[in-house]
Amino acid sequence: MLTARRFLPSMSLLAAFEAAARTGSVTAASRELDLTQSAVSRQIKALEAQLGVALFVRERQSIRLTLAGQGYAREIHEALRRISTASLNLRANPHGGTLNLAILPTFGARWLAPRLKGFLGAHPGVSVNFVSRLSPFDFRLDSVDAAIHFGHPHWPGAELTFLMSETIAPACSPAFLAAHAPRCAADFLNLPLLHLTSRPDGWERWLAANGVPDATVHGMLFDQFAAATQAAVAGLGIALLPTFLIAEELQRGDLVLAGAEMRGGAEAYYLAVPLERVTFPPLIAFRAWIAGEAARPVG
Repeated sequence: MLTARRFLPSMSLLAAFEAAARTGSVTAASRELDLTQSAVSRQIKALEAQLGVALFVRERQSIRLTLAGQGYAREIHEALRRISTASLNLRANPHGGTLNLAILPTFGARWLAPRLKGFLGAHPGVSVNFVSRLSPFDFRLDSVDAAIHFGHPHWPGAELTFLMSETIAPACSPAFLAAHAPRCAADFLNLPLLHLTSRPDGWERWLAANGVPDATVHGMLFDQFAAATQAAVAGLGIALLPTFLIAEELQRGDLVLAGAEMRGGAEAYYLAVPLERVTFPPLIAFRAWIAGEAARPVG
């Protein structure tokens, strides 16, 4: 269904409004757009006339957004940003497709990035852009084609492809383990434990699985695996980490396992694809490739 023309102002009107709203000055907007001040003022007034809403309050030689203008400015700024990004992606890759992928930072750096060369080699016309996202979001409000998701198989408005489960285990530096030498799971209650904010009950679940139910634990909080891993390497405590994400540290001897491994619960890694993008050719290719990579035996 086509939007009525009166609700689609021209790009020149929107650009003038966005620049004036962002800079708070018609003069600054005119310099940015390489127009005269009177031209920018006329375009803003034309936009207000088309919309039937006052966007600015004029006060002597200055302007300020009305309440309605503030909300409209946020929407227009984001819309112009997305148009700019789409144009940049098209210019960078005019003969193929661009895939904008939201990733979990450590998963992207440790697991996905080292394998991505294989996908790009098999699909030379496709380029991949990464943005970091730590939690689910609304695909309708973000210019992202798909996302790596860890958790339960639920994401409204998206189709999920299972990638892998994980095994987690307590890990610390060799010196820390030698100094503290926990003999059983209960001993961990007296040690500095490193926690992830994305998995607030991780230690409680591990302790319960190893015979210490209803435990109360404390310790440092981290919002990313990378930071928790480096803290463990530095000897600040023991972190409960997915073993496949710390394979390099374990191989180098920077980290050692300090307790029993535990299979993850119902949570797993998935590729989340918004329903309206399931037929996007670069995404179809990426989806098949990453599922195949995830199914490969480790090592």
